[in-house]
Amino acid sequence: MESYEPDRLTPVEKAAIRRSFRSGRAALTRRSLLRASAGGALAIGGLGTLSACGIPAASKNQGGVSADDHSATEKVVNFSNWPEYIDVDDSGKHHPTLDAFAKRTGVQVKYSEDINDNDEFFGKIQPELAAGQDTGRDLIVLTDWLAARMIRLGYVQKLDAANLPHAFANLSDQFRDPDWDPGRAYSYPWQGISTVIAFNKKALDGVEVKSVSDLLDNPRLKGRVSFLTEMRDTVGMTLLDLGKDPAKVTDDDYDAAIARLQKAVDKGQIRRFTGNDYTSDLAKGDIAACVAWGGDIVQLQADNPDVGYLIPDSGYMTSTDNLLVPNKARHKTNAERLIDYYFEPEPAAELAAYVNYVSPVEGVVPYLAKIDKSAASNPLIVPDKAMQAKSHPFRALTQKEETAYQQKFSKLTGA
Repeated sequence: MESYEPDRLTPVEKAAIRRSFRSGRAALTRRSLLRASAGGALAIGGLGTLSACGIPAASKNQGGVSADDHSATEKVVNFSNWPEYIDVDDSGKHHPTLDAFAKRTGVQVKYSEDINDNDEFFGKIQPELAAGQDTGRDLIVLTDWLAARMIRLGYVQKLDAANLPHAFANLSDQFRDPDWDPGRAYSYPWQGISTVIAFNKKALDGVEVKSVSDLLDNPRLKGRVSFLTEMRDTVGMTLLDLGKDPAKVTDDDYDAAIARLQKAVDKGQIRRFTGNDYTSDLAKGDIAACVAWGGDIVQLQADNPDVGYLIPDSGYMTSTDNLLVPNKARHKTNAERLIDYYFEPEPAAELAAYVNYVSPVEGVVPYLAKIDKSAASNPLIVPDKAMQAKSHPFRALTQKEETAYQQKFSKLTGA
């Protein structure tokens, strides 16, 4: 076992402390906002609302609307991301990987943490995209379900493979070919998200948990279990437990999973459905076991040795946050250079060591080990092949399915 000096913190622990001092686990808050927004108003009819306001939806054939690329003369890229989703130095004022990119390329990154919610951000940029106007952004990070919608609506540009040699070569097989963007023609993952079962060993008090069925059925856990407000994660994990593939989910499969969860709600087995607020309940032991996000668990384990996790034999859910270039972006080539840079193992390792989500970059382990050996060996950050083989995405939904599924899930959760 790796030994550390008692007064020496790992980079993961330092990152957690910096985040806590600045914003009280802002990385966890970011995850809550991001995932909870998937069940928001837009999924239930936001597109219709926007159209009713006189903003037409783009056609499926509108994709790839470019402006003149000013990358050669304007050495800048405007990058919008979520709060606390990139490496930060000890001063809290600089992003070392972005600084290194600028020093190497001469391209300055105007970095904005202005994405706080998928739906909210889509509502902000959709009028400009629908009107064929520049959003002022060259690169944005969106969760896979919204990235799929952006591609379907024709709001993002096809990427130039010639500018992405590292991204093409080093992209993990786990994320290489999503059904909503085959071959990654329009997007590349920023980070991956694993949905697992987490538990508090002290709160379990000897109760064995191995599956979602244990969460739903074991009477000794009644009222001490939580599931997530993100439909794809909660229903996806339940589908896997039922022996169904979320990547091929049918209406009947979905209804069976909802019924399974409803039964547990009706008998008081499930305490509640949560955003990231499960983290405090889990750490305190008010929740004994739950469906959780892997990146949160890495953070919690840095503070609490009672927190653990498991991958059910049935598998686990995986999703991604994704880099996309909006239509009319002025600096597309510079944006592609930045995407490609983050698929070089060294900057990818620096990013992974800070944010603690799944790195989508093959070959990152030896570089990550130089920063933090515990992170390099943590399958929640770098899944091994066996763990990758147990990961399952939720298939892309049509707008009609999205509306119907979210309505049923909202009824279940009382949202």
